[in-house]
Amino acid sequence: MPVKTNIADSATGVEAHVTKEQALLVSPYPSPPLLPQKSEIFRQYLTDDGTAAGDEDMQTAGSLAAPVDFYVKADDEDDRYISAVAFVIADDGAAFSKFGAIAALTNGCQFLYESARGEIFIHEALKTNWDFVRLALASPAFGTGKDAFMAKDIEGKVDAYIPTVDFLRLMPPFGIKLDRGSKQRLILRVRDDTTGVDSFNAIAYGFDRFE
Repeated sequence: MPVKTNIADSATGVEAHVTKEQALLVSPYPSPPLLPQKSEIFRQYLTDDGTAAGDEDMQTAGSLAAPVDFYVKADDEDDRYISAVAFVIADDGAAFSKFGAIAALTNGCQFLYESARGEIFIHEALKTNWDFVRLALASPAFGTGKDAFMAKDIEGKVDAYIPTVDFLRLMPPFGIKLDRGSKQRLILRVRDDTTGVDSFNAIAYGFDRFE
């Protein structure tokens, strides 16, 4: 049989209220609780060894037979959440239909993460600047015509596409989780020769959650 229960503040005796629609009435409190901070900002390039000390230059001679992975990996002690990844593809004369200013890639770059369920592909073959812009849901959006989504004087004073993949829009509310102590990674896998562009790199942003 039902048991009547009251929720009350131990100091004041003020009780919580349930409406006639059987909803618990609450109101937002404008200040954060006085509790220890349990997370800290994480920022790191995708690198060839997954660490901050690794090589972030994704201009590399990858191939279908010998792809090159650039990634961030799970932390040994803390859960890691990746909220966004900001790419730079810089090359003088860059255009949507090219990769930088060179011909569209043949095999393309794969964007994926390793989860407890195995490899999850975010995109199987990024071959052109437009593929990266579309992956980022056309964000950030600026410029017009042939200069749309293109920044000027970036990394060597050349044209650049700078798409940012916002995982909070794809996997709310925190983005991609890399479980602590696991082998999980977020990876950009280069399967073509990308050495012909002036600059190609990516930075992951998010936070580490600790006990």
